[in-house]
Amino acid sequence: MAFKEEIPALWVEKYRPKKLDEIVNQREVVERLKKFVEERNIPHLLFVGPPGTGKTTAALCLVYELYGENWRQNVLELNASDERGIQTIRERVKDYARTVALGDVPFKTIILDECDAMTSEAQWSLRRIMEMFWRTTRFILIANYGSRIIEPIQSRCAIFRFSMLSKEDVAERLKFIAAQEGINLTQEGLEAIWYVAGGDMRRAINLLQAAAAYGGPVDDVTVYKVAGKARPTEVHEMLKLALKGDVMAARQKVYELMINYGLSGADIIRQIHTEVFRLDIPEPMKVEIEDLVAETDYRLVEGANEDIQLTAFLAQLARLGKKTAG
Repeated sequence: MAFKEEIPALWVEKYRPKKLDEIVNQREVVERLKKFVEERNIPHLLFVGPPGTGKTTAALCLVYELYGENWRQNVLELNASDERGIQTIRERVKDYARTVALGDVPFKTIILDECDAMTSEAQWSLRRIMEMFWRTTRFILIANYGSRIIEPIQSRCAIFRFSMLSKEDVAERLKFIAAQEGINLTQEGLEAIWYVAGGDMRRAINLLQAAAAYGGPVDDVTVYKVAGKARPTEVHEMLKLALKGDVMAARQKVYELMINYGLSGADIIRQIHTEVFRLDIPEPMKVEIEDLVAETDYRLVEGANEDIQLTAFLAQLARLGKKTAG
């Protein structure tokens, strides 16, 4: 007899806010949306902001509170990056938009996530549908880059801009989840998650869950391992060795980072880009190093040999360090 295995919960979904008041760090946006709920009416909406800042969560919380238990009968949710062609807009969206809503709210809602990935033709078709079916349907468009949405659509929407989350807000939410799940989250682990995820709450929660799967305390070593990132101190050490002129020792450090963390040359260069600004060196030297970083990154993206390019980068750092010292 076969037993059904229980599917482990995805913490991003398990701890997703269900009400607008539970959304983290977007108070101005929340207050404006709550007024729409009170009036039982919304215009077309455009949510713009970086990934992981609560755009999709805000859209779902809005329809939860607007429609109540019957929200699924009145909401169509599509990821426009997967279904971004004009055919989807003409068929699925148009067919749904022309139907009548159920319940006491006189319109249905269509949520189009990542709509900045839609083709231009699909966006122009969507503009026309928004005009034709405004009596029966409202649209909530979600985009990382508002500039990729055509102007006629932007002008038909109330635009809400989501900001990056603060370190304090991310830390508070992660501590809450860790307490609920019985996870030992150390301060070093919290700092490491913030370093990797920044203001992206979704990525931060996923990192916490991945690190917790190791079974021990969630510290910085575990976080950097699951994130595929080197510890900042190790990158600093490699850069300092190169600037002192010890290219061979710096090169050995690069190999260790590749082996221990499974990093590619491009990964290392991009982390160097972040760490250069944290080095205690003169500003003009940081500018020159960033110029070298940009050139090396371009060559790696174009398919150049990463061993040769990284060694050349370290050699140029040694030359720069010698010139500055002299």
